[in-house]
Amino acid sequence: MTTDLALDSLLMAVWRRKPENKVMVHSDQGSQFSSIEWKSFLIANNLEASMSRRGNCHDNAVAESFFQLLKRERIKHRVYNTNPPNYMI
Repeated sequence: MTTDLALDSLLMAVWRRKPENKVMVHSDQGSQFSSIEWKSFLIANNLEASMSRRGNCHDNAVAESFFQLLKRERIKHRVYNTNPPNYMI
């Protein structure tokens, strides 16, 4: 993942949510999250960086377990309509 992709994603989240208070942004220690551009963006948008220790893979375990269960029970066992609705304006 590039720094630009990470910044674009965070920009979309900030634009959609428009947080009024300081928000903590948690990431791993990838180079895109320790770049000057990333840190400058966080400061400019009243965001606070939170980074796990090197080799600490357990901080995402709860979220990954939840989404794995959600996908298995709600998404894979359901048939979704892939035809877009035909709207007449």
